[in-house]
Amino acid sequence: MAPSTSSALTLHINGEKYTLPVDHRTTLLDALREHLDLTGTKKGCDQGQCGACTVLLDGRRALSCLQLAVAAEGREVTTIEGVADGDRLHPVQQAFLDLDGYQCGYCTPGQICSALAVIEEHAAGWPSAVTEDVRPEAAAPALTAEEIRERMSGNLCRCGAYTSIVQAVARAAEHAADETKEPVA
Repeated sequence: MAPSTSSALTLHINGEKYTLPVDHRTTLLDALREHLDLTGTKKGCDQGQCGACTVLLDGRRALSCLQLAVAAEGREVTTIEGVADGDRLHPVQQAFLDLDGYQCGYCTPGQICSALAVIEEHAAGWPSAVTEDVRPEAAAPALTAEEIRERMSGNLCRCGAYTSIVQAVARAAEHAADETKEPVA
């Protein structure tokens, strides 16, 4: 008897639990779009090169076109549909809107999910390829335009809205830093 190539899968997406039957070869991207009708995550190149399908997997960036759905079981998946707080846009989304960090909008969901991770990675002190001093005792680098460009380099924008994307990430990072500052007593 041949082993089964499909099974029921339980995914935790945007704080909700979904159980669905899937072929074990189904990507997370196809499970989101075709099985759960969560179409905010876009299929760009379907080869992991453009970043349009970027989601957060346990808070870290993941290319959903390269991730098998079965490998996401038991992990928290955040898509663009789970970023806002009800009708209130997340500060990253608001910055993209305010600063025209999009043109056609196709890459925007992946850009925003990636930007969320970039801000968290930077706040945690993770270096990038352009960070000058990567020693553990070194202070966290400033989130310069160069740092943002390097950290966002896995997300392509075919319209060329890069200048506005960098500005939007910088503004959202400033907002996040302001939120974490303790009030003066």
